[in-house]
Amino acid sequence: MPHSPAPARRALLKLLAAGPAATALGGLATASPALASPARTTTAPTLAGPAAPGIVKALPTEYFTVRGTNAEARFDAFGDTGFLTPGDRFFVRNHTSTPVLDAADWRLTLWGDGLHGRAPVHFTYGQLRDLPSVTRTALIECAGNGRSLYATQQGEAVAGTAWTLGAVGAARWRGVRLSDVLRRAGIARDAVALQPRGLDDPYVSGGVDYGRVRRPLPVAKAFDDVILAYEMNGEPLPYDHGHPVRLVVPSWVGIASIKWLGDIEVSTRPLVSPWSTDWYRLFGAAHPEGGSEPITRQTLKSAYQLPFGATLEAGRAHRLTGRAWSALAPVRSVEVSTDGGAHWRHARLHDTPRGGGWVRWSVPWHPRRTGPVTLLSRTTDTAGNTQPERAVHNTQGYLFNAVVRHPVTVV
Repeated sequence: MPHSPAPARRALLKLLAAGPAATALGGLATASPALASPARTTTAPTLAGPAAPGIVKALPTEYFTVRGTNAEARFDAFGDTGFLTPGDRFFVRNHTSTPVLDAADWRLTLWGDGLHGRAPVHFTYGQLRDLPSVTRTALIECAGNGRSLYATQQGEAVAGTAWTLGAVGAARWRGVRLSDVLRRAGIARDAVALQPRGLDDPYVSGGVDYGRVRRPLPVAKAFDDVILAYEMNGEPLPYDHGHPVRLVVPSWVGIASIKWLGDIEVSTRPLVSPWSTDWYRLFGAAHPEGGSEPITRQTLKSAYQLPFGATLEAGRAHRLTGRAWSALAPVRSVEVSTDGGAHWRHARLHDTPRGGGWVRWSVPWHPRRTGPVTLLSRTTDTAGNTQPERAVHNTQGYLFNAVVRHPVTVV
């Protein structure tokens, strides 16, 4: 299973990465020192597959649906991928385009009043690789995964990329603990917040330049389970997934796991960015006036590895498969219905449930009548959370967690 560009494409990208352009860090809401990154970069071309501005890897239609600058994985194509999602099947969430960075020239800068001495501290790629490493298997899931179902299933309007269920993937990430890096940089006892920032191009929307993607992270979470990852499934990070170094923030919405990490502000005061004020909060009638607090943890879901509208033959046995996950606690059970919710039964789980991961499940089905059928599945985790019939609406379509109504036809 490939996880990185094929040799010919790799050679081309290496040549592109050797260009003279340097990425300057910008877009901070607060004053910062001169933090020019030495990592050379150029906008990555799309080398194969359907048009997707700025995505490097091939995007064959049997595995991906292109959505603007993003590529959604086809959830129904996960059936042959095993527990981990290969890099060439992993969804891509880009605000702009994938930068092609040279790891040999890259460095990470930590700065801010939350460091002893307040002088910037730099780490090269080699220095990070020399630190004690850890490996974590974790899901990355976009906060808007399932967004389109607010409209198609609940009749509620939402704004944003119309993800179905494929803006999620599981990988084995290797890197260094963020806490180890912060200690080596000299984090102060009164530091309360970090602001990691990427090296992709500044995000411009509606004529407004919002700067590079960045989002506050509490120091408490940073010292819990966050890593600076440089490998994905045993290979160097692919370009579209954060090469050379990204954050992995287990169980939190995907925006927290900043790709192409360039610098981290360390502060003794709370920090904000447009990704915690304008976006990634819950707005709407069911939420506080002015919006909720910035969202952090993901929610729980389950889904069939079957195309919507699939045709199945009557009078024969079928093995229905799917995946279930919860960012709140390990999965306890998955129930399925093959008659629109009139009756439910337990699916067989094929993985040991663990926090922050998913489980594969299956159930036999022998339909005898022809016609349209609505398949359902619902997850319950060990904390007692169960998928509801309806998700609580918010105008930006985050955290969809309702039981998915999956239409099929029996012929």
